[in-house]
Amino acid sequence: MNVLFSRARLGLGSVAALVLLAGCASDPDRYYTLSAPPPAAGLAAPAPAQPGLAIEIGPVAVPERLARPQMVLRRGGADVAQLQVLEQHRWASSFEQELRDALSAAVAQRLGAADVSRAGRVQGQTVWRASVQVQAFDAVPAEQVSARLQWRLRRPDGSDAGACGWSGSEPVGAQMEAVAQGAQRLTARAAEALAQQIAALQGGAALRCQQG
Repeated sequence: MNVLFSRARLGLGSVAALVLLAGCASDPDRYYTLSAPPPAAGLAAPAPAQPGLAIEIGPVAVPERLARPQMVLRRGGADVAQLQVLEQHRWASSFEQELRDALSAAVAQRLGAADVSRAGRVQGQTVWRASVQVQAFDAVPAEQVSARLQWRLRRPDGSDAGACGWSGSEPVGAQMEAVAQGAQRLTARAAEALAQQIAALQGGAALRCQQG
């Protein structure tokens, strides 16, 4: 009986060791952001501050499949319906929050405006608002990241300034870091288009929509 018990304990111990080793061998979660890093030396600097000017982005609506922190890939090409949700490759927050924060920070920087998307407005500020609808945001490793967005702009007095659609794509490599960087570049391009439209409206021009 003692021999059998010892063998049983040895077997259980071996299984436990294998489980522990498997846990140690699993890859750690990796986190990514859509927000672009600060401009490097020698590149375009942020616009001079415009006292009293503020930007508010939101709400940002995304398809249900994207409303999560996990990265979502389209496998087999952009025209294939198969999707893959990656548990160990995640955005720093839920995708719609990442997109809102990245757009609002980039637009505010380009215009020299305050970003009040999360902090809230301050009395006396001239606040331009943009609500964003994500119609598609597809990532295909080793091919491209593509997006179709639509946003509606509101003037500081609350009146409707019009709506525009925007689309673009960025080539990417096969690794998830390359996919995340492509999504980051694409978001920065969308922010540039949005900032240009707000700047034009602020200067009294009519809204002109442009593609990526």
